[in-house]
Amino acid sequence: MKIAVCVSHVPDTATKVKIGSDGKSIDPAGVSYIINPYDEFAVEEALKTKELTGCEVVIISLGSDSSKESIRKALAMGADQGILLKKDGFYDSFSTACALAKEIKEQKCDLVFFGKQSVDYDNSITGQLTSEILGFNCVSVVVSFKIENNKITAEREIEGGREVVETELPAVITAQKGLNEPRYASLKGIMAAKKKVIEEKPAKEVNNLTEVIKLVLPASKQPGKIIGTDSSAVPELVRLLREEAKVI
Repeated sequence: MKIAVCVSHVPDTATKVKIGSDGKSIDPAGVSYIINPYDEFAVEEALKTKELTGCEVVIISLGSDSSKESIRKALAMGADQGILLKKDGFYDSFSTACALAKEIKEQKCDLVFFGKQSVDYDNSITGQLTSEILGFNCVSVVVSFKIENNKITAEREIEGGREVVETELPAVITAQKGLNEPRYASLKGIMAAKKKVIEEKPAKEVNNLTEVIKLVLPASKQPGKIIGTDSSAVPELVRLLREEAKVI
């Protein structure tokens, strides 16, 4: 068995994002990038599976040279191989899935882990699209995972609760927070990762199905208002909720 983990290189969620001059992308100036947080759960689960089965784990990322930082972090955690699918410009979820599926097929991977979503676009569909293109089984938003004799038992979040499902390889799993606690890279792992070669390949060219027309920042929050400190303020509070906020 061979495992692929698909990771994204995304803006740090603590970074203050500004819209670029084209109005369709973010301004990269001053923005720090990290491995997508949900992908860390995917990497950890792949490494746990590797420890149980002795399989190989390959990290695949689609992007520019800067994506090597996220690949390198996964290698430092314990992954065996890194592949960068180089691309310029915007790839939507469909074209991203096509490029990833092509490489996963070439690598002959049986099990693929994704984070449930990337924190930049939040589409939450790339893993599912990739599984459909490959013809793999898919379990999304997974919070518990077990594999034995090529049979997968997974617990996944659904609206209002959780459900336990069973499926078989080949399969795509999308990881949710709570699946595990990602390990820290050891000094030995960091030094070893520096020696590992990240293979670079051109990404498969696929026409996007969507286009970014415009980016806009969310509206600024209105300042808070203190209308009183005791029960005498209740009538005014009710009036404001009804007439200004219009929530009652």
